[in-house]
Amino acid sequence: MKVRANCKVNVGLRVRRRREDGYHEIETLFYPVYGLYDLIEIEKADDTDQRITLTASGIAVDCNAGDNLIVKAYRRMAALYDKVGSVRVHLDKRVPFGAGLGGGSSDAAHTVMAVNELFGLGLTRGQMADILRPIGADCPFFLYNTPCLAKGIGDRLEPSDFSWKGKRMVMVKPPVSVSTKEAYAGIRLHDEPLDLRVNDFEETVFAGYPLLRRIKQSLLDAGAEYAAMSGSGSVVYGIFEQDTERGSLPLDRLTDKDFSPMVIFDDTL
Repeated sequence: MKVRANCKVNVGLRVRRRREDGYHEIETLFYPVYGLYDLIEIEKADDTDQRITLTASGIAVDCNAGDNLIVKAYRRMAALYDKVGSVRVHLDKRVPFGAGLGGGSSDAAHTVMAVNELFGLGLTRGQMADILRPIGADCPFFLYNTPCLAKGIGDRLEPSDFSWKGKRMVMVKPPVSVSTKEAYAGIRLHDEPLDLRVNDFEETVFAGYPLLRRIKQSLLDAGAEYAAMSGSGSVVYGIFEQDTERGSLPLDRLTDKDFSPMVIFDDTL
């Protein structure tokens, strides 16, 4: 079985408060991006034990195999359901990590959906969401994969009619990653309603990574009707009309030796 584990971007992000358990309450809009995805191939294995064999290609993931969210998702399924047998999984990693795109969370969600189908478990989306929440707060979003307002720690989802269908997205990923801990350091908390034009993380992250601010301004200079950092970064993306001339973005001045190479995704939503 082959599945495409697509990524998402955040449209606006408000950090509300810090909870006693250390997590932060946020409000944001998750928007799926179907054209940029990890490719997961999963099949049943012959041995009788419950185990997973994971191989990978594409972008190298900087973590131990046991910490990969695909492995964590499978192990939760195997622990809960005796019908789950051994599997072989190959991950062709295409979504940059440390980018605010939810690539690992999408991998976990699509693994749960694939295992559910492969072994005929008949789980509902609600049951699969319960399996995924301990793995990552944004994992359940990828079970729905349509625009959603996210509240709480990102796990309380409300469908949204927000749409960029037919628009062109240009996504820029410089060779830097921003950790969640780093992004939250010094963040200012807000009580104001969510403003889809504002990502609260930009204030602190741009201070530490001026390149990201320059990328956002370059997208706006090129005619983007909207530009923002996704989540806690480090991807910055712009939304353009579909007929905007391609190849005209003034990003060449950003690709000097200190910031090269950049990954640029350019597609119609």
